[in-house]
Amino acid sequence: MLYVIASGKEGFDAAAGFASNGYGEHSPEGYSLTAALVCEIVMTMFFVLVIMGATSKAAPAGFAALAIGLALTLIHLVSIPVTNTSVNPARSTGPALFQGSWALGQLWLFWVAPLIGGVLGGLSYRVLLRKTD
Repeated sequence: MLYVIASGKEGFDAAAGFASNGYGEHSPEGYSLTAALVCEIVMTMFFVLVIMGATSKAAPAGFAALAIGLALTLIHLVSIPVTNTSVNPARSTGPALFQGSWALGQLWLFWVAPLIGGVLGGLSYRVLLRKTD
């Protein structure tokens, strides 16, 4: 469905990336593999921390969606120039499948980094913040 919409614009080129996540020459601002890896791990870790904290019993009821949405907005503002923002392997896989070449070759990072970041976020929450539950 998104492909049909996007391809309706004159000059659309799926091979140009289709908002695929990337590093090196495929990073929006040319960030390295290391920078992309660290960015995606840290952003995912903080996103998990916000989700865990906002949905804990100690958090005010009814505000989780606001906190999570604002956190994801901030994550995008910070990391779009670095990698086009993933923090979600499914978000990276779809565009990579349409792009087909370089994006599939770099897709591993956008599976590995969120998995590492998710584990680090869960462990950090357990160690630092869980006592408030």
